[in-house]
Amino acid sequence: MMEDEETMQTLHGHVKWFDPSKGFGFIVSEHADSDILLHANVLRNFGQGSVADGAGIVVRVQRTQRGVQAVEVVRIDPPEGAVFPLGEEAGQLVGEDILALEMEPARVKWFDKGKGFGFANVFGRSEDVFIHAEVLRVSGFADLTAGEAVALRIIEGRRGRMAVQVVSWEAAARDKP
Repeated sequence: MMEDEETMQTLHGHVKWFDPSKGFGFIVSEHADSDILLHANVLRNFGQGSVADGAGIVVRVQRTQRGVQAVEVVRIDPPEGAVFPLGEEAGQLVGEDILALEMEPARVKWFDKGKGFGFANVFGRSEDVFIHAEVLRVSGFADLTAGEAVALRIIEGRRGRMAVQVVSWEAAARDKP
């Protein structure tokens, strides 16, 4: 679908790879003849510092002399076939149950990709909320940075509160009814 002159298009695709340390990655789409460059600044404007490989993505793109580049992220979806890894903690929660949980505003305390987990604090509450790397991945993120604002869907686990979904602060604010 064409928008704003002939140079701007909105495309659906998936993240081929994204490296936050390099500051860019690529998107593949059946509607583009080449990979689409995704720069870290474009992703940050959407409210995320990273995105998981395989995540579904909708972007506005522009053709430049160097190829097709994303200029705006419209939406990010978890990688296809992603199953929220909640184990025994969540009992029989299914996707709709998770989406029915309230989104709570939080700030990342720390996240260590190597260890596979981290913690966040919900505004106005003192206890930590556990965030597992797999929950992060199926939420469409590759990593989190200390101080990053996010919205969390949380359940009460055996050892305390744990996130079952992570959403960028900007996306949560945009999608609020």
